[in-house]
Amino acid sequence: MSEPGSLLRSLSGRSTARNYHSHVINEIGAGVISGRYAIGTTLPNDAELIEEFEVSRTVLREALKTLEAKGLLEARPKVGTKVAKKSRWNLYDPQVLAWHLDAPLDPEFLTGLHEVRRSLEPQAAAEVAKRRTADQIRLMLYWIHQMETSLGSLQNFALADFELHRIISDAAHNPFVRALYGVIELAHALAYKSLMAAPDPCVLDTVLEKHKLLVNRIEYGDEAGAREAMLDTIEHDRKVALRSS
Repeated sequence: MSEPGSLLRSLSGRSTARNYHSHVINEIGAGVISGRYAIGTTLPNDAELIEEFEVSRTVLREALKTLEAKGLLEARPKVGTKVAKKSRWNLYDPQVLAWHLDAPLDPEFLTGLHEVRRSLEPQAAAEVAKRRTADQIRLMLYWIHQMETSLGSLQNFALADFELHRIISDAAHNPFVRALYGVIELAHALAYKSLMAAPDPCVLDTVLEKHKLLVNRIEYGDEAGAREAMLDTIEHDRKVALRSS
């Protein structure tokens, strides 16, 4: 699940893997993140995994190599494939982040998630306020309108919210901010997952107003105001997400 927005679309019901290769990756990857395959332990041998997932040895080995590249596994000669320690996990990989959505979230991870956003997104908003273009503002207003017309559809509202943040990230012309797509989407998914469990129309109204202010400050070139408005949206996401953590 690596396409921007796919994690938010999954909130209404996860889709099945498209093929055997992605199925094995998803099952083992999610198992590592959830702790089903504990850190430091060795995965079952190839024969057992082939039987469990009903795939060929080639499909299994390709899937394990993909998970090694994401930092979740490490192959050791004469030992087998072990689950890597968390410090090796590629937490900027959108798929690795996506697997955290249904896993128990430890406070350190959740705090770090929002700290990363607070470190870069507000500055990005300030930069966009300084050199925004008419086309960029038009796109932001379009996604604000989509939020307004999607108040009755939580998933569509969430997607419009995320797309607005993507537009701002792109407009900042900072590759390190663009690298945050997965972080931003997971933060939104955690917040909207909580709302799906306990719907509250007042929360959506609040989110909409905060984003209207954000776009307004960017449109009028208010760098400090844009920075503060972005911080406010991030803090609101954090508080909503904590309801289900």
